[in-house]
Amino acid sequence: MAAALLVGAVSAGDRSEILTLESHRSLGGGRLAALLASPDAATAARAALAIGRTKQPDGVLLLERHLHDPRAAVRAFSIYGLGLIGLGSDAPAVTAAVRGDRNGAVKIAAIDALGRYEEARKLPAGAEATAVRQLVSAMAERRFSPVVRGRAAIALGLFAGSPAGRHIAAALATAYGQERDAGVRERIMWTIFRDYAAGVPLATLRAGLRDPDEVVRIEAVRAYGHLTGPARAAELQPLLNDRSWRVQEQTAESIRLLRGGTLTQHWTAIPAFVHVPPVRPDPYAALPALPRHPVAPGAPRPADVPTAPSLLPQTAAEMTAPAHGEHPRLRIVTSEGDIYVVLYPEWAPLTVTNFLNLMNRGFFDNNQWFRIVPDFVVQTGEQDAKNAPGPGYSIPAEENPLEQNGYVISMGLNYDEKTNTPIRDSAGSEYYITLSPQYHLDNAFTVFGAVCGGFDVLGRLTESDKVIRIERIADVDL
Repeated sequence: MAAALLVGAVSAGDRSEILTLESHRSLGGGRLAALLASPDAATAARAALAIGRTKQPDGVLLLERHLHDPRAAVRAFSIYGLGLIGLGSDAPAVTAAVRGDRNGAVKIAAIDALGRYEEARKLPAGAEATAVRQLVSAMAERRFSPVVRGRAAIALGLFAGSPAGRHIAAALATAYGQERDAGVRERIMWTIFRDYAAGVPLATLRAGLRDPDEVVRIEAVRAYGHLTGPARAAELQPLLNDRSWRVQEQTAESIRLLRGGTLTQHWTAIPAFVHVPPVRPDPYAALPALPRHPVAPGAPRPADVPTAPSLLPQTAAEMTAPAHGEHPRLRIVTSEGDIYVVLYPEWAPLTVTNFLNLMNRGFFDNNQWFRIVPDFVVQTGEQDAKNAPGPGYSIPAEENPLEQNGYVISMGLNYDEKTNTPIRDSAGSEYYITLSPQYHLDNAFTVFGAVCGGFDVLGRLTESDKVIRIERIADVDL
C-alpha cells in the first residue's frame, strides 16, 4: 500500500481545478488544501506547487504541515512553495532540510527557498549565518550530487551583501580549485562573476580562463570585466582567438568594459574576429511539419491544457529537468536556419499551451529578432520591441525550479519603470533563448523548454534576422 502512494497521475478534473485556482492566485476556500491531502502523490505534489504559486500567506500553514511528508515529491514542492510565498518564517526548518533531508529533490527545493528568502530580505535575525554555513557545506560536500552542489553555489550569490561575503568568496575559490565536475565549476564561476569577482584570488580567475569547459571560460572572462586596469584587458586578449565563438564574443565585451566602454545592447552585426559556428547538418530536417490547428484569440483556459507528464521528482536531477514522457517539439524556422526546441508542459502548462496557440494562429510568423545581446539572449515574439502589440492579454507566471542555463527558452516580462524589476504575470508573447547561463533570472522568469537542435544557428543571428515561422514536428519522449 505504501509503495502505491509514490506513483500516480493527476486526474483531468483535478488538473483543471488546480490550474484554475493557481492561475487565479486563489486557495479555493480549502480546495487546494484538500488536494494537497490527497493519497495520490502526484496530485498532492502538484497542489503544493500551486499553493506556492498563489503566493497567498495563508498557504504557509498548509505547506508546513507537509514538511515531513513521507513522499519526497510532496516534501520538495511544499518547501519550494514556501520559498515562492517567501515569508521566511520557516527558515530554520528549510535550512535544516538542506543538509538533513536525504532526498536530492528536497535539497534543491530548500536551497531555492533560502535564496528567495535572502533576495527578499526575509531571513529572520540569526538565520542568515546558519543558511550560509549550510549552503557552503552543500557546495563542497562530495557525497551530494553535482546538481545540489551547483545549485548551492548559485544561491550563495544572493548572500553577497551579508556579513559572510568574504567567507563566501574564499569558499567559492576553494571549491572551484577542488571541483572535478564541469557543471559545478560553471556555477561556481558564474557566482564569482556575478558577485565576488573582486573578492577571490586573481589566480582563481586565471585558472578559469584556462578551464577546458567553454562555459567556465565564459564566466571567468565575464568576471575579469568587473576588475580594473589595462593589464587585465591584456590578459584577455588571447581569448579573442578562443576555439569557442561564445568565449570570443564575451572576451570582446569584457575588454570593452576594462577599457572604459559599455556592453553591447543590440547585436546588429557580427565582428569579423568572431568565428561564427559553421552550418551543421540539420538533425531533424526529415521530420515534416504537423498541420496547424488555428484557435480563437485569447488567453489559454485551464480546461484546454492537454495532458502532460506528472511531476513526481525523486532526485535532484528530476527536480531540475523535464519529467519522463512525451513532450511537444517545435521547429523555429529563421532566416539563418532552423532552431529546435522541446517544451515542458508539466512545469509550465499554461505557458506552453499559450505558446502553441500563438504558433497555430501564425502570431510568430515573420517576427524580427528585435533584441540580441551577445552572451546573453536572443529575443522575439513581436514584430519589434516598441511598435507591435502583444496578443492583447497576459498569462500567469509559472515559476519552477528549472535553471536559466544556456539554451533554455523562457517568457519575457514587462518591467516596472520606477524599480526596474520584472512584473509578475505580465508575460504575453515575447520569449527569449539564453546564450549562456543567466541564473539571476531564475526567480522571476518562467522557463518552459530548451533548445534541442540548431545551436549553431544561434551563433549566426543578428537583429536583421527574422523568425519566418514556427511549426510543430513529432513529439519526443524524454
